[in-house]
Amino acid sequence: MLEQFQLIGKLLFDEGLVHAGAGNLSIRRDDKIFITRTGSLLSMLKEGDIIEVGMEKGEADKEASVELPVHRAVYKGSKAQAIVHAHPAYAIALSLNEEKIIPQDAEGKYFIKSIPVVKVREAIGSDEVARFLPPVFGGGYHGAIVRGHGSYTIGADLMEAYKLTSTLENSCKIIILSRKPAQPQTSINKPRDNRRGPAIPPGIGVMDRSRYNRR
Repeated sequence: MLEQFQLIGKLLFDEGLVHAGAGNLSIRRDDKIFITRTGSLLSMLKEGDIIEVGMEKGEADKEASVELPVHRAVYKGSKAQAIVHAHPAYAIALSLNEEKIIPQDAEGKYFIKSIPVVKVREAIGSDEVARFLPPVFGGGYHGAIVRGHGSYTIGADLMEAYKLTSTLENSCKIIILSRKPAQPQTSINKPRDNRRGPAIPPGIGVMDRSRYNRR
């Protein structure tokens, strides 16, 4: 199990989908949840960084990620078996002004279709997020963005959830790049001088053809 968490954690970090100690991962096994430890680095998860907790509050909760209440609520309200919570910069940027992210690229349209943006007052591990996300995932969406905070994606396993996170960020990047105003093209050539000058540039003598006539 640790190897799976390590692989996905490193993929997320290497792709720039999480930074430093941000983001968290979890999987569900029957009535157990295995989630990354609070303060752990997804890029270098080690033994002891995966915490086992129950579907209800318990003593081990204090060692788990602060987002545990959100993960727990999503598992209770959907068929998710794995959750990836990441901080993709382009997706977060779009979430500041959008109500829903609708991909414009072919891959995004095929795999995502649309991603709702959830607006809350307190974004990090809050009861608000724990209330609002389960209906989103229970309603058929496989991803959501908490405005100004980050994305949540679900799947049958961590790899599936990671792929959705990666696809989402790529689609958001394309949207932002497509909205940038086109830069006017500037010519690197100097303006043409239309003034007429001598046919022969100064310093070049006229060829003496008499030498050829004496051949």
